[in-house]
Amino acid sequence: MSEVQKLEKSFWGFEYKNIIARWSMAALWSDGYETFGWKLEKSEPAIEKHIWGPLRLMMAPLAIFPGSPFAKMVLDHKSENKVELKFKRDRAILNKSELNQLQSRFEFSALEIDKLEKSKRINSTAVAYLVGLIGTVFMATSVFSYLESMIPLSILMAIPGFAGWFLSYFIRKAVKGRTTKKVTPLIENQYDIIYETCKKANTLIHAEKH
Repeated sequence: MSEVQKLEKSFWGFEYKNIIARWSMAALWSDGYETFGWKLEKSEPAIEKHIWGPLRLMMAPLAIFPGSPFAKMVLDHKSENKVELKFKRDRAILNKSELNQLQSRFEFSALEIDKLEKSKRINSTAVAYLVGLIGTVFMATSVFSYLESMIPLSILMAIPGFAGWFLSYFIRKAVKGRTTKKVTPLIENQYDIIYETCKKANTLIHAEKH
C-alpha cells in the first residue's frame, strides 16, 4: 500500500503546446513562454505541407528533376523560415488561470510584433513590384512601337520603362525606411507590454515556490 502511495505522490501530469514561428521570433516565444511555466522540450524546422491536391498532380512531373523548385510544392518538407517549438508544463501549476490570461496577452503582443515586422518587407516589396510592373508595361509598349516602326513613340515609352526598372530598388528601400520609422514605436510598445506581462507572470511563478 505504501508503494502505491509513493507512486501516486511521484506522478506528474503535463500539458503540451506546439508553436510555429519564424526563426527571427523563436527566441521571443521561447523566453516568453518560460515565464508562464512552460519548458522548451524541442525545437526543429517546421514542416510545410504540399499544395492543394489537383495542383499537386499538375506539378508532380516537374518535381522529379534534381534540385527542382517544384519539389517543395508537391512534397511535405522542412521549412527554411519557420521553426516548431515544443513545450510542456505541469498541468497542476498554481495560479494557472491568471497565468493563462497573461499568456494570452503575451501571445497577442508577440503576433502583433511579427505582423509589424513583416509589414516592413511586404509594403516595400509590393510598391517595388508595382513600379517594376509599370516599367515593364512601358517597355512592352516601346517594343511593340518599335516593331511597328513608330520609333519616336518607342523611345518615348522606353524612358519611363527603364526608369521604372531602375527606380524600383531605390523606391523599395525608401518605402522600407519610411515603414520602419512608422512601425518601430508600435513594436517597442508591444515589447513594453510583453515585459510587463512576463514580469507579472514571473511574480506568480515564484510566489508559488514560497
